[in-house]
Amino acid sequence: MTIGAIEAGGTKFVCGLLQANSSDRARPQLIARASVPTTSPLETLEAALAFFTSSEYGHAKPDCFGIGCFGPVDLKPKSDTWGYITSTPKPLWSNTDIAGFFRSRLSLPVAFDTDVNAAAYGEFLWGAARELKDFVYITVGTGIGGGVFSGGDLVHGMIHPELGHLKLAREPGDGFAGSCPFHRDCLEGMASGPAIAARWGKRSEELPSGHPAWELEARYLARAIAAWTFTLSPERIIVGGGIGMREGMVERVAVLLKEELGGYVAALDSPPRLASYVVRPGLGAEAGLYGSAAIAMRFCAD
Repeated sequence: MTIGAIEAGGTKFVCGLLQANSSDRARPQLIARASVPTTSPLETLEAALAFFTSSEYGHAKPDCFGIGCFGPVDLKPKSDTWGYITSTPKPLWSNTDIAGFFRSRLSLPVAFDTDVNAAAYGEFLWGAARELKDFVYITVGTGIGGGVFSGGDLVHGMIHPELGHLKLAREPGDGFAGSCPFHRDCLEGMASGPAIAARWGKRSEELPSGHPAWELEARYLARAIAAWTFTLSPERIIVGGGIGMREGMVERVAVLLKEELGGYVAALDSPPRLASYVVRPGLGAEAGLYGSAAIAMRFCAD
């Protein structure tokens, strides 16, 4: 079975063609991959489409197609705007029909979910959440989002989880107004890549390891993870994204999480347990792409 997959992110669209054996649950083989900058909707979507239609790669037409997309998105199957990005803070992208574009151009049914839900499903099948029924996958980068797995399946609900828009107590002396256009100082507004750039005047990639930005970042992430621990009771928190997977970040978050929990969760009261509770994705930076393939495979199987 040939699978087309897109991790549609706020910075880039990662496109992949994968080969899978539909008779087992083994991770599919990635046979072609390309990255397209996220610019205007039409330019980006056309460039991504070209990857799947170009003879340069010798592609076979996909048997199924999956998209994990930045949001918010409409996931209600009976909605007139199913498959759309809705009220996103990403300029120009509100009310963009992502799923419909590829469905019509490729004449294929399309599986569609949030990028973080897709990554969570990929981690469940092949990554750091295998054999777990309750866990959270978060990505920290251009935005902050989370996929929630509860009772052995993804949570959608009224819309889908928006973990990045959680309101948190500020660190003492932190006067930064926040960068979220909807909530100003929610987690995304205080700790995403654009928030770091707005706060410190430099992109996160330009800040050295000893910069105070990273201790503050770890503190806000630990505070958010404590809130999700109390409310969702996951067995594991998987932290992805460029900032989340930065060297030393997960380890520092785990240390600060112990302080944030205040001894209330006995199961997390030791450093070894915390180290296995807050982890990086087993699929690394490819969690979103493999996750998008995973939701396509699930859609085809259904």
